[in-house]
Amino acid sequence: MMILSILGPQLHFVGMGISSPLWGNVSDKYGRRFQGLTISMCWTLFYGLMSAFSPVYGWLLVLRGLVGFGIGGAPQRVTLYSEFLPAKSRGICIMLIAAFWAIGAVFEVLLALWVMPTLGWRWLLGLSTIPMAIFVSFCFWLPESPRFDVLTGRGEKALETLRRVAKENGKTMPQGRLIAYQQNDRGRIKDLFAGEHWRTTLPLWFIRFAYAFSYYGIVLLTTELFQAGDSCVNLECKYLTSADYKDLLWTTLAEFPLLVILLAVDHIGRKRSMALCFFLFSLCILPLFACIEIALTILIFVARAFISGGYQVVFVYTPEVFPTENRALAMGTSSAMARVGALITPFVAQ
Repeated sequence: MMILSILGPQLHFVGMGISSPLWGNVSDKYGRRFQGLTISMCWTLFYGLMSAFSPVYGWLLVLRGLVGFGIGGAPQRVTLYSEFLPAKSRGICIMLIAAFWAIGAVFEVLLALWVMPTLGWRWLLGLSTIPMAIFVSFCFWLPESPRFDVLTGRGEKALETLRRVAKENGKTMPQGRLIAYQQNDRGRIKDLFAGEHWRTTLPLWFIRFAYAFSYYGIVLLTTELFQAGDSCVNLECKYLTSADYKDLLWTTLAEFPLLVILLAVDHIGRKRSMALCFFLFSLCILPLFACIEIALTILIFVARAFISGGYQVVFVYTPEVFPTENRALAMGTSSAMARVGALITPFVAQ
């Protein structure tokens, strides 16, 4: 995803917007682990590697769009993870995923700083697939969600997973028997609007749209603002300098979640945490209109920290407010709305 701010804004988002609901539907109907997450990441790895061999720019657009189609399945990691977590630690555990997103983002900037001035963009795209290849190599270790297995009537499979969990944590299984409540109607979009669900679905879609618009706005504008400095004029297309990459690195470090957000998500709640992040992000964005070069890096750093933290709170909130039978689809459709916001961002930014 960090390649966006280095190579080109529009390359991923169309594919991601189309695929996110599709991967969510697959995850609810056929399984979170293999069908929803592993296949989408294998897809991303293959087309990510192929894009390094693009003969012309048109092929690069097509192949990066296909990469985006695969990345659309990435939110299902939160669906799978959340279904293993107890309520008391769900907030902080899902928020800590952002630390690894941040590690990946920093890795990409350092890789670009090393590769782009010498070897060029093809090597950057090729080497960027290495972490995905590592994941695909070890994804066999991931267990299927026992909640999903129970919902599909595979109680023994769910028990097998729970025994593994107990064994690896040095605990004993609790007494009693697991009641398998099977439900065949899963992953239906109409269920997101059934009963009172629409009161959650529609605001959540708007929140994801607004967060993605703001988050990718600051990501994509970062390189432009560093080149503009205090001139605030339209820029010609040109290569980033080593100084630009270093500034990009500093602002990317803001991806690591703020301690205050980690504390807030369990103490003041999910909704108030989102509101707090959005408000503080807006406060940091407003001074950028003054084009003050000396404070540019600091303002972008703080703004990106808050919007990144708020984005992760949304990931905590979404799987908690939807039931197992359409949780993955809810993640996928709200992620698609985020891609709509992200898709619009480059045109507004330009």
